[in-house]
Amino acid sequence: MRGILAAFTLFLLIAPPAGAQDTWPQRQVTIVVPFAAGGSADLIARLLQQHLQAKSGVPVVVENKSGAGGSIGAGFVAKAPADGYTLLIGTVSTNAINPSLYTRLNFDVGRDLQAVSLLVRFPNLLFVNPRIAARTVPELIGHLKANDGKLNYGSSGIGTSSHLSVEMFELATGTKMTHIPFRSTAEEVNNMIGGQLDLAIDSMTTTWPFAQAGAVRALAVTTPRRAAAAPDLPTIGETLPGYEATAWQGLFAPGGTARTTVDAIAAEVDRIWNLPDVIRALQAVGAEPATTTPDEFTAYAKAERVKWGDVVRAAGVKIE
Repeated sequence: MRGILAAFTLFLLIAPPAGAQDTWPQRQVTIVVPFAAGGSADLIARLLQQHLQAKSGVPVVVENKSGAGGSIGAGFVAKAPADGYTLLIGTVSTNAINPSLYTRLNFDVGRDLQAVSLLVRFPNLLFVNPRIAARTVPELIGHLKANDGKLNYGSSGIGTSSHLSVEMFELATGTKMTHIPFRSTAEEVNNMIGGQLDLAIDSMTTTWPFAQAGAVRALAVTTPRRAAAAPDLPTIGETLPGYEATAWQGLFAPGGTARTTVDAIAAEVDRIWNLPDVIRALQAVGAEPATTTPDEFTAYAKAERVKWGDVVRAAGVKIE
């Protein structure tokens, strides 16, 4: 009897407190970025990696799995074990546009990916070649209507938010342009500077420095509110009420991940995203920090899928 009591006492002394073994994270965490290294999603992932690893002491690895507009990386996480140790930096493209754009996704975004927290919002910038006479959104609309079908616009790829943001603009204004897709925002901007492109709507993070240098002319931002980096620049919505095309990124886990784990991850993200140096780092690249609860992000992502699905169908864009 004494041996049993001694053993039980020893167990109580060395055993972790109740629930401690379930504390997240206990082992390596993998953050999947569904795009190539060097982009904004990669930057966000590595910022999260740095601070999560420093706090938890467990390895945090960033893996870039690009392809199919981000669907390869998103699909990888959708089919990963639902234990909270494989996470996705999802974007407006991967989690709102692609479900309507791609006809053969082998996973269901709403069912197979659990929203954890919104991370950042990025304004897109409406900018034109300086040879275009328009200096305001109303002037641009007038110019497009006077030259219907004669102008072109660029994007960073078919079905990207930069492509569909212009499609939304055309639908709202009753105008039509020729779409010229490129492989990246940098290639798009270079072609505008070279004189081959008239107009584009793309990431302010990448394009704003070119506007500041006078290489392109910025007319407006696509967010509901003016951007902190350019408070004198109007929103498109000031001319076209209801227009909004916000680029966003958020954290997702595989569908079926335990709610306690999801809540623990969301709380850790919120802690990191409120660190002063993280806020400064995000604002330095034009990002608006925007953490949410899992339920808030689930509702937001669902509404975004409906909104962008309508745009995809109205534009008649599909990728096999």
